[in-house]
Amino acid sequence: MLEILSPAGSPEGVTASVQNGADAVYLGFGSHDARRNAKNLTPDEFARAAEYCRVRGVKVYFALNTLVSDRELPDAVEQAKRAAAYGADAVIIQDIGLMRAVRQAAPSLPIHASTQMSVHNLDGAKLAAAMGAKRVVLARELSRGELEYICARSPIETEVFAHGSLCMCYSGQCYMSAIIGRRSGNRGLCAQPCRLNYGTERRSGEYLLSLKDNCLVKYLREIELCGVTCVKIEGRMKRPEYSAVVTGIYSRAARLRRDPTAEEMQLLRSVFSRQGFTDGYYTGKLGRSMFGVHAESDRDASARKIDNYNKGEFQRVPVRFVGGVRAGEPAKLAVADDRGNTAVTLGATPEAAFHRELTAAELQTQLYKTGGTPFYCAGVKCSVEPGLSLSRRHINEMRGALLAELMEKRKYLEPRELGEFTPGFQLVNREEPPVITVQVTKLSQLSEAMAELKPRVLYVPAEELAGGADALGPFLRDDDITVAAALPRVVHDDERRELADMLAAARGLGISEVLTGNLGQIVAAGRGDFSVRGDFGLNIFNSQSLRAVRDLGLKSATLSFEMRLEQIRDVSKGLDTEIITYGRLPLMYTENCIIKNSMGVCACDNFSGLKDRQGVSFPVIRAFGCRNTLLNSKKLFMADKRQDTAAIGLWAERLLFTTENAIECLSVMRRYMGLGDYAPGGFTRGLYYKGVE
Repeated sequence: MLEILSPAGSPEGVTASVQNGADAVYLGFGSHDARRNAKNLTPDEFARAAEYCRVRGVKVYFALNTLVSDRELPDAVEQAKRAAAYGADAVIIQDIGLMRAVRQAAPSLPIHASTQMSVHNLDGAKLAAAMGAKRVVLARELSRGELEYICARSPIETEVFAHGSLCMCYSGQCYMSAIIGRRSGNRGLCAQPCRLNYGTERRSGEYLLSLKDNCLVKYLREIELCGVTCVKIEGRMKRPEYSAVVTGIYSRAARLRRDPTAEEMQLLRSVFSRQGFTDGYYTGKLGRSMFGVHAESDRDASARKIDNYNKGEFQRVPVRFVGGVRAGEPAKLAVADDRGNTAVTLGATPEAAFHRELTAAELQTQLYKTGGTPFYCAGVKCSVEPGLSLSRRHINEMRGALLAELMEKRKYLEPRELGEFTPGFQLVNREEPPVITVQVTKLSQLSEAMAELKPRVLYVPAEELAGGADALGPFLRDDDITVAAALPRVVHDDERRELADMLAAARGLGISEVLTGNLGQIVAAGRGDFSVRGDFGLNIFNSQSLRAVRDLGLKSATLSFEMRLEQIRDVSKGLDTEIITYGRLPLMYTENCIIKNSMGVCACDNFSGLKDRQGVSFPVIRAFGCRNTLLNSKKLFMADKRQDTAAIGLWAERLLFTTENAIECLSVMRRYMGLGDYAPGGFTRGLYYKGVE
């Protein structure tokens, strides 16, 4: 049956989820989970929660799903080992370097690849499996058909978000909170700038990035038929009452294989909604109807506290009784649970029946009364000799003693195999100054003059290559320049043919290298025998992540632009490493088209972008598949800081051109090569000096 996975942001949240039907809960302790602002648990509370869940047949998944620096990595690994020792059934991880380290230090602890890994196609699921994951949490943007395709072929379990807050951006690919406020979503401190209002040239005061909450409760039966292992309820930041209500409704719908009632849907809205709910991604019905905010009417409804979320023990664990009542012998009962635990007890010796004799049916009836415990009676096998009497009190005492002993036995935890994390040798940084690489968004940004400046690598969007022979000619003919096809960050399985055509066009031009920021595209590129360079979307934040992508065969890697320069300096660089030092940094990558939602029509070349409440403009450009990239308002500029970037062991600095024309691109490149004096009117140093929280 479909597993219902519920949030537990506090000890009270654990109780609320478990006692309302959750099959599993996810929770965190320490400082490396994606909801650092939740109450969360202390290590001791986590240990007690794990025991509480273990007794009741509920799985516990430990959230360790943020990016970690080299200095933080040992602590994160110790937290994983501690969680394993406390009885966690799995650990949820985003950081591929942390995944590598946890596999070394806690090899028996199953790993679930977080949705923050941005896995959205079958190739991504297969690579996550190859890297050691036992389950993959798929992107929320997938439709019913796309989920079915992946689940039918995935070598590992699949998990899908079914209820709760939706990010506008693909999870793991949002840098907006970090860039504009130093509160990184990839580090568990998202400030939710998408919930603010943004206008356009035509309209103001719109909420163009705020999606309604997801609600797939009426699709649970078909989700199960798709082959999904688990549906997840978002909400560790919300009250225990929220967990209780939502878990109860989803649990009943899944167990009884029925749709929610009208009253249940109203109750879901009352505990939290944003002007209702959406199922737009699942049904493939994208557009303005998916958007909403937590309005006053929603706040009034959700202000009502629900105090009775703990309704007593949810009876989840099946037990079977065996008993015998014979003359002259103490009554004997035994019980066994679903894990093979057993208990046996002897009771009072039955007396001769003068008024009312005990029957096997009556004994069975009493043994079925397991209320107030986590157990339900799945069967009784007993024999009772005629003419005997044994009080109900005695039977109840025996039953209670058996179940109490069973609960104690269920607390037992098998010791886990644990090892030690060894980070490996710290490699010496290269001393040569970094070369310049260039990434363009359109072929029109290229020029012969740019080719004469000889960027070491030119990254060109793969979708631009079909008609790019003329524009690329000067670069392709120069042996000192490598041209690489930059693959889209998102390619769903129903777009595989288009990706194959892009790769064929690249091969036809003599291009043999690609740049990709997603695990799935690494697999696709490998099938075409391309050399692969890693982009920022892989969120490489530490030395172990670099080792992980090196093990995958990557030729070079781009470090996260959420890192400080000193963190970059200290990374052990086992392969060519670059960072972005110029350009409008991408803040979001969206499935929902901001341009069409804002304009009402497709107007990719005539959209000026979004404006925030202060009138700051954020450009929006089209991405492959009618998706969007939301860009930062200011350009990153580090040309006058090249003495700093030259001292941290980089192979390359990348100039990222998005909204610039060919003349601007050339001016920027000349400045970075020490041949000009270009500087943008307003710029930012990004996070390279101040970092993120």
